[in-house]
Amino acid sequence: MERWPEEIYEYITELTRFEDLQLVAMEERAKQHSFPIIGPLIGPWLYFFARLIKAHRIYELGAGYGYSTFYFACALRDNGGGTVTHTVWDDELSQEAREWMQSAGLLRYCAFEVSESVLALSGAPPGIDIIFMDIDKEGYPAALPVIEEKLRPGGLLLTDNVLLDGRVVDEDCSDRSCKAIKQFNQMLHDSARWEYIINPLRDGLGIARLVE
Repeated sequence: MERWPEEIYEYITELTRFEDLQLVAMEERAKQHSFPIIGPLIGPWLYFFARLIKAHRIYELGAGYGYSTFYFACALRDNGGGTVTHTVWDDELSQEAREWMQSAGLLRYCAFEVSESVLALSGAPPGIDIIFMDIDKEGYPAALPVIEEKLRPGGLLLTDNVLLDGRVVDEDCSDRSCKAIKQFNQMLHDSARWEYIINPLRDGLGIARLVE
């Protein structure tokens, strides 16, 4: 997959990253443990979208130890309040996320669910402003009907890894994850209920708006 020189990404990050020591510590944790995170290149986009639509209810499907939660919680704080629900299947990750948010002074804007993420979402009240999805890629297509029920009209679905390191354009895209991502992207493109664009930074951030 053709990319900009690495210096361009460093330039973008330098201009847009949050200058926060806790984020640096969270990034170092990801590096030391090879834990995938959206990183400082995409994180500010989450904050920006939450601020742009004045979000007060945000739901994360697959949130790891809370790196993306940090950006959403900052946006809610600056929007005057609200709740981002962090969901993850692992109790230790959930507890770690809670500790990070408490350390950052953002705990009041967070709720935590230890559950399979789409199952947790299915039990949430409708009217959510933003849903961020970063679950197992094979689960993306099946999650979409649940998301459509819970997101408010005009709300945003932000989805990580929708380019799958460029493999979505490979002729031999035959594994289950690649097929699922391609199906998911096509579903959003074909549906009259969605307006869909893709930000190609990093591994592709899907940006979908539920039509009002």
